[in-house]
Amino acid sequence: MPTRSRPDRERGQYPPGPPPGSQRGGGRGEYAGHAGEGRDQYSNDYGYGNDHRDEYSDPRDDRGRSTPREQSGRPRGGGRAAPPARGPGGRLLPEPRRPRRRSGIRLRRVLLFLLVAWLIILIGVPVVAWSRVTKVPYEPAAERPANGSGTNFLLVGSDSRQGLTAEQRNALGTGRAAGQRTDTIMILHVPSLAGSPTLVSLPRDSYVPVPGHGRNKINAAFSIGGPKLLTETVENATGLRMDSYVEIGFGGFVGVVEGLGGVNMCLPKAIKDEKAHIDLPAGCQNLDGKNALGYVRARYFDPKGDLGRVERQRQFLSAVVKKTASPGTIVNPIRYTRVGLSAGDALTVGEGTTVVDMARFGLAMRSLSSGSGTTLTVPVSSTSVSTPVGSAVRWDRQRALNLFHALRDGGPIPPSLIPHD
Repeated sequence: MPTRSRPDRERGQYPPGPPPGSQRGGGRGEYAGHAGEGRDQYSNDYGYGNDHRDEYSDPRDDRGRSTPREQSGRPRGGGRAAPPARGPGGRLLPEPRRPRRRSGIRLRRVLLFLLVAWLIILIGVPVVAWSRVTKVPYEPAAERPANGSGTNFLLVGSDSRQGLTAEQRNALGTGRAAGQRTDTIMILHVPSLAGSPTLVSLPRDSYVPVPGHGRNKINAAFSIGGPKLLTETVENATGLRMDSYVEIGFGGFVGVVEGLGGVNMCLPKAIKDEKAHIDLPAGCQNLDGKNALGYVRARYFDPKGDLGRVERQRQFLSAVVKKTASPGTIVNPIRYTRVGLSAGDALTVGEGTTVVDMARFGLAMRSLSSGSGTTLTVPVSSTSVSTPVGSAVRWDRQRALNLFHALRDGGPIPPSLIPHD
């Protein structure tokens, strides 16, 4: 069998020793080899091998890393392996590295940061807001009704001008009164067990006994003796014990509405009331703070008078709660912070009221705004009875007692008392 002749350099044309330009022990020249690794068919008698990295060469690169041939055992695809790339002078170039997926890592980090920031705001704003809430004594010293079923919140909207400048009072049409009256009086009843909340409006002109001051309009109690006398008056008139007290003034009301960016209301007919400083067209519209305040205060344009006003107050309160609890407010950190801090500045609560109490209050109001619950006005027999203190509202005493007994005992509200639209 014929033998393959060796190259000239193996037939003695070069003197003993390394070929010119090469180094013993693995030089980088064209004829460099790997000392001590044996000979292949192209190696010479001196142990200097060809450094070409083809399929006959050492499958490791110059950094000791495995090449694709060494990893798989044979070239990918079943054919000859492509020769590795070389640079100037035959230097073996390193394999190209796969690009690291840093963009995905950065995106995850950004999303994690935003989530943590949002959670801090979600929890932190209520904590800060609660620290800004005003607390006042409201429990009367006189004998009080026994505890009944569930929890009763006395909700009051006062015409307090505190914090309003003269220009703001002019713009809002609030006048210059000292602000010791109530435009809104409601009782929010939250059942102890599973059940729907009930919101009852007490017209501000209701003619009732005011302890120590004879009979008067119910809002006079607040003007005479503040939260304590108002609480005592409501408890005596209803037989229900008020477990918590929540109040909001004119300035705070406007601030919350402005923080929400206005509240959308659909008016069945146009409203024009000069004393309330509003002139609103019929139809759906976004009410800013000024128009919202006029909307819940106006009564002279309405043939139903005070009863029509308390209905609008409940409707607007429901719309405010619904927008406050909407995703558009909660996931918007700017709006959420603005509304939360405005509410903290606006609210006055009774001493002893806790964060848990206010959480129950908020959840109950949210249920009402979503249609789960009952809203009504205390039954009345006359809306314009003549009294020594002017025209007033007289309750239907028996039907009113039926309502209050149902709330006290945790029973169902008589269907005849529930309004039907």
